[in-house]
Amino acid sequence: MTADHTTAGSTTADPTTAGSTTADPTTTLPIVRSCPYAPPEEHLRLRKDAPISRVTLPSGMNAWAITRYEDVRTMLTDPRFSSNRLAPGFPWLVERAPQGNHPLRLSLISMDPPEHGPARRAVVGEFTIRRLTALRPRIQQVVDEHIDAMLAGPRPVDLVKALSLPVPSLVICELLGVPYADHEFFQALSARLLNRTATQQARLEAVKELLGYLDQLLRVKEKEPADDLLSRQLAKSNREDVLGLAFLLLIAGHETTANMISLGTMALLERPDDVRAIIEDPSKTPMAVEELLRYFTIAEFATSRAAVADVELGGVLIRAGEGVVTLTNTANRDPDVFDRPDELDIERGARNHLAFGYGPHQCLGQNLARMELEIVFNTLFRRIPDLRPAVPLDTLPFKTDANIYGIHEFPVTWSDRPEGQAVPA
Repeated sequence: MTADHTTAGSTTADPTTAGSTTADPTTTLPIVRSCPYAPPEEHLRLRKDAPISRVTLPSGMNAWAITRYEDVRTMLTDPRFSSNRLAPGFPWLVERAPQGNHPLRLSLISMDPPEHGPARRAVVGEFTIRRLTALRPRIQQVVDEHIDAMLAGPRPVDLVKALSLPVPSLVICELLGVPYADHEFFQALSARLLNRTATQQARLEAVKELLGYLDQLLRVKEKEPADDLLSRQLAKSNREDVLGLAFLLLIAGHETTANMISLGTMALLERPDDVRAIIEDPSKTPMAVEELLRYFTIAEFATSRAAVADVELGGVLIRAGEGVVTLTNTANRDPDVFDRPDELDIERGARNHLAFGYGPHQCLGQNLARMELEIVFNTLFRRIPDLRPAVPLDTLPFKTDANIYGIHEFPVTWSDRPEGQAVPA
């Protein structure tokens, strides 16, 4: 679960109006993976040959691409790089709506100091380990109910529709106080927002429609507050500010975790020894979750910034008004930080990855995402230990058209036998 990816995409813009900067770009940055398990080859080449380099984004804008782990962490903690989407040179990956024509105010992910600190502190208490631990029994119940339905229904079953998407969607709805009965509505709008092929107008209409829905929901909560996150935020802030937060958390709270459930299951099903290891010792699952997060890094462009002063980074001068995109997918495979970085090792135990960002804007919901993934993997493989893909993995429809990487549909099946009893080796 991240909170900074609704600006990504690939609609082409006119380079003459797209915020070009002083240096000539040298590389057109691709954003589609040729291998489902690895970053684009061009991204890896940049890290090796030109770790901080000028690129042209799919929108037509020019920016700096940062590819190494330490440079990414340094940039994300330097206040001279702004998160404000309205800052000059901010690197939009999609064609941006004309200024003044976008209905969404600056929300938490777009704030800089001094506004950001108080705004984050107002909501961070909702995601403490203590509060989330109290949610664990309910998350376990949600997972078990959906696996019950899988086992009772026909095979094969689409794991995305049966488990990956509904579990985090239901959890975030209950946490926020959003009616889960409306999940098909907001999931469709989220998919359109994150689709690289959607037009600017289509994305703008999706934003307006989702904001309208959430605004009406908040008006009801102002009159009839409940025991949920949005009601508690309304008690200490105005509706417009809570609206931006609701929009952010609703999208980030289900899209990212849903995609990690699908991708993580896919990767583990290709590694039966790893599945057996976490069935026999569930204490290994948290390490496996961290490694899967590092390995896939599904929100590659989640931490873009704009320089508000001249900054020297990694021996390169980045001038005020120039945009920066961080390729966290290559940073999470930096051989200077991770041994055998292109290998999936569920016992690596490295929590220092950048899948949740870094610094002041690090993902609020990361502990919720970790808990959901741990519970899903432990429960799924314990209850259906002979789960297997129903189609060749190389035929799966991967989300090459979306800003959050994942799988559109994942048919799975299993054998007829008592629950929890695996096929003999």
